Amino acid sequence: MHAWPAPEVPVLPGEGRTLRVHDTSSGALVATAGGPSAGLYVCGITPYDATHLGHAATYNAFDLVQRVWRDAGRRVVYVQNVTDVDDPLLVRARETGEDWVALAERETALFREDMIALRMLPPDHYVGAVEAIPGIVDLVARLRERGAAYDVDGDIYFSVDADPHFGEVSGYDREEMLRLAAERGGDPQRPGKKNPLDPLLWQAARPGEPAWDSPLGAGRPGWHIECVQIALEHLGMSFDVQGGGSDLAFPHHEMGASHAQVLTGRHPYARAYVHAGMVALDGEKMSKSRGNLVFVSRLRRDGADPAAIRLALLAHHYRSDWEWTSDDLERAQARLARWRAAVSRPDGPSADAVLEQVRDALADDLDAPRALATVDAWAERQSAEGGTDTAAPGLISRMADALLGVAL
Repeated sequence: MHAWPAPEVPVLPGEGRTLRVHDTSSGALVATAGGPSAGLYVCGITPYDATHLGHAATYNAFDLVQRVWRDAGRRVVYVQNVTDVDDPLLVRARETGEDWVALAERETALFREDMIALRMLPPDHYVGAVEAIPGIVDLVARLRERGAAYDVDGDIYFSVDADPHFGEVSGYDREEMLRLAAERGGDPQRPGKKNPLDPLLWQAARPGEPAWDSPLGAGRPGWHIECVQIALEHLGMSFDVQGGGSDLAFPHHEMGASHAQVLTGRHPYARAYVHAGMVALDGEKMSKSRGNLVFVSRLRRDGADPAAIRLALLAHHYRSDWEWTSDDLERAQARLARWRAAVSRPDGPSADAVLEQVRDALADDLDAPRALATVDAWAERQSAEGGTDTAAPGLISRMADALLGVAL
């Protein structure tokens, strides 16, 4: 599966900072990517509908991670999956009468278009679950060999009790895990399971659903093992950041970490688990199941500048839960106009300190709102009194592009 073309990222003077982010597993701010390279895995879409603002906010957060790393001279390896076979996709295909493969391909193509418009840096490895199936089969077989997988009526489950570190990613107690497992694709009430929390590794073929022949029997993969196979193949154990929305901390990231730790006998799966907040509309989390979605593609069709959409996202700290309103876009459009007017002048106040302050803000747990306020202050000075530094407008423009992904 191919990703999308990379935007050109300007090179800035000086040196970027070491990124510190909030790690869900420890509850603390931790430094990332201490060496010359950095590995990032971000869980991708299930392509049965278009990119909504909840998706965009998550991918925007991890785009900032990449930009801060690159500014600090790190060589980044970024991996993202596409869950191009899964229950929600198949349900949507049945509801619409569309072939599930065609549906997945169309929505993945639209996702790419949205990412291009928003100037998101593409993954180095963009991998669909379907193309990962041979590797997934191998991992499930290895878990069986280790005594960490078992059969229930032809389906294969992972035993969470095989991992002594199970529970460390989310920190939830058992009661909360059981509640979330039932809400988020698990089946804690299924008879025959050794532990109600045990997740599915391989689902035996069902009538009318896609299946692949394998030594495990005909079937298709479970959700969590898909990401583990892709991450281990392209990043290996103990990569720098596992990213996604906060609703993935459990069960998805918890289960994935346990799969990998049992498979390899090593810990941790990722050095930091970083989670973006949820975006709401009309008081409820934006989600496909609720249908309360604001689509990036629709905003673009209605004439919204993608740079303004991105600024609207950047105005909220990535870990915060927030509610989208039309005011978000109006404020972002006004900000974009002010910035563009400011950099269109031939000179202005010195921008050297602005660059360093923006670097400091983003390195401090991706504090984009503080970074925006810093540029706002420069633009206000430019409007009120101007300046004599002929290099300043160009530096601000290149900085906004390189670090914030906003083309002025």
